[in-house]
Amino acid sequence: MPRLHYHRTNEPGRNIGLIFVATRFEGGLMSGTERIYQIDQLLGSRRFVTRNELLDRLGVSWATLKRDLAYMKDRLNAPIVFDKELGGYRFDHETPRIGPQYELPGLWFSAEEIHALLTMQHLLANLDPGGLLGPQIKPLLARLSGMLGAADDPAEQVERRVRVQTVGARKFELDHFQAVGSALLRRKRLLIRYHARGTDETTDREVSPQRLVYYRDNWYLDAWCHLRNDLRAFAVDAIERAEILDTRAKDVAEKRLDEVLGSGYGIFTGDQVTWATLRFTPERTRWLATERWHPQQEGRQLRDGSYELKVPYADDRELVMDILKYGGDCTVVGPKALRERVVAELERARQLYV
Repeated sequence: MPRLHYHRTNEPGRNIGLIFVATRFEGGLMSGTERIYQIDQLLGSRRFVTRNELLDRLGVSWATLKRDLAYMKDRLNAPIVFDKELGGYRFDHETPRIGPQYELPGLWFSAEEIHALLTMQHLLANLDPGGLLGPQIKPLLARLSGMLGAADDPAEQVERRVRVQTVGARKFELDHFQAVGSALLRRKRLLIRYHARGTDETTDREVSPQRLVYYRDNWYLDAWCHLRNDLRAFAVDAIERAEILDTRAKDVAEKRLDEVLGSGYGIFTGDQVTWATLRFTPERTRWLATERWHPQQEGRQLRDGSYELKVPYADDRELVMDILKYGGDCTVVGPKALRERVVAELERARQLYV
């Protein structure tokens, strides 16, 4: 089971930050950095540690352990001593140390890692703590808080300084989410009652769950729909009832899932892909040049300072919404059908103000 350890560093010339290393147990081979973190943890949590205990925990030879201890003392300034009376190694915190202080090496949290940890924390915190998952949520939140903060930099400070804001998140039934997740992992089919908001129709469907997707602050289930005999993406918050069946789920290859559900634009599915060409004003280019609309997008800045963006789509509903939010800063160059659709939507909006 992977465990995560963290440590503080205040190295000259660098901002104070958090560093971490994942240490593998149960038969996994540790890297040199991982072994150093293990030695630090053992010596920091006990009065002393014997040589055999270190060798057993690290799973290395005596020669390797000696090299690790020498590296920590000589290169990292670790106050490690061998205490003959105790018969083991310990940290010497009593003898005053002159010169560089002991610092552990490590990996800094990247912006993506901080966002991932805070997002996990946000998702867990918003699940019903009094529900069935309550006892499991609390220790997970405690572990995340421990990873995000240290003794002199509590997690509350990190959470106060870095926030994950959600916009447009829709409420879903926790029981339905649990059923979906359970069926997904157990590879069982689901019988769901689904409200399709686009058509305002409610139907009972038997589906084979393939994967859960968290997209724009909402959860979606990619599944094989046995009613339509095709792949579909279902909004979890639109599931009104969910029952796990004892029938094994139909498996769909990952490649096929990506072809149908991942090749288009946004959450809408389809394997008949068309490419849209959009042009943004020079003023908007300062933002658009670094935005990611689609994993396969193509973008370039034109001579007049405007920005051209090409994105694939199979269903234009979400793409149209994203185009409209830019108003007069975005022009649809092609295809013609998409251009006409946007013009029609703009005219419909204009009529509301006549």
